[in-house]
Amino acid sequence: MLRRTILFVVATLLVLTSVAQAQEQRSQQPGKPSGKELLTLKGHREWVFDVAFSPDGKLLASASLDQTVKVWDTTNGKEVLTLKHQDSVKGVAFSPDGRRLASAGMDGVLKLWDAASGKLLLSLKGHMAGVAGVAFTRDGKRLASASNDRTLKVWDATSGKEMLTLKGHMAQVIGVAFSPDGKRLASASWDQTVKLWDATSGQELLTLKGHVAYVVSVAFSPDGNRIASASEDSTLKVWDAASGREAFTLDENTGGGRNVAFSPDGKRLASASGAAFFDEDHPHEVKLLDATSGKQLVTLKGHTFAISSVAFSPDGKRLASSSWDKTVKVWDVTSGH
Repeated sequence: MLRRTILFVVATLLVLTSVAQAQEQRSQQPGKPSGKELLTLKGHREWVFDVAFSPDGKLLASASLDQTVKVWDTTNGKEVLTLKHQDSVKGVAFSPDGRRLASAGMDGVLKLWDAASGKLLLSLKGHMAGVAGVAFTRDGKRLASASNDRTLKVWDATSGKEMLTLKGHMAQVIGVAFSPDGKRLASASWDQTVKLWDATSGQELLTLKGHVAYVVSVAFSPDGNRIASASEDSTLKVWDAASGREAFTLDENTGGGRNVAFSPDGKRLASASGAAFFDEDHPHEVKLLDATSGKQLVTLKGHTFAISSVAFSPDGKRLASSSWDKTVKVWDVTSGH
């Protein structure tokens, strides 16, 4: 009898220990992002094309067809500033120190603003058509612009002096991104290609082919080793930035979309999907993906029209999305347990 009791106690302890270990392992594993909608920012009168967080994550800038850039407080969703162009605004970017805000206008002008006061600091003119995209180098010393005139330009962000004009695309250039070290530029074009450039000399380094429709968005991974591109063919492609080799492709069913962004740690991708008009086959969603495997982590639903842009907060805990439904949404993308 005593022997049976001892065996029962030992078996029970083993089971309890195994359960405790399993619970501890689960608690140490990253959980699924919550995907909770935190804010809906309303104020634009027309489609919103682009969105960007300030480096401290306290502000959010949005660019719209209504010819304005709006700056929002991300703690309460209140509108802080409204900045005006003479035509629709397609792109927006904060400088790395957060003091300046650049906006790309279809009026052909790239504008640089004081991010606190809204004072216009510089108007950069040189493109022969609308400016569709803008990006700062990590040190804030240079600015790149993508234009419907089929070129990219690199500017001195302090003086506004034009430093380079990059020619090679056969159609409008819509997206632009600097590599983290500022030595390379990636561009997305309606000619269905992504091009990689030497940001100092302007030399074309690589042409990435594989999309079968307009390429509208491009992003470097934080380590500079990968490039992600999104296209109107509803695919997202990830490429090796050194060789130009395609790593993987996701279609709309598996996570592809029309805009893409890497998380600050490079482990996740955000993809904006959705056709111009809502139907059951093309829901307007943001998908969060594993940046290595392409596996879907969570789907964010709430927009009612095409989603135009996505951007992670600097700490990677929030994601902003802009839409043709005239709103900007902010989502919780932290991992829960």
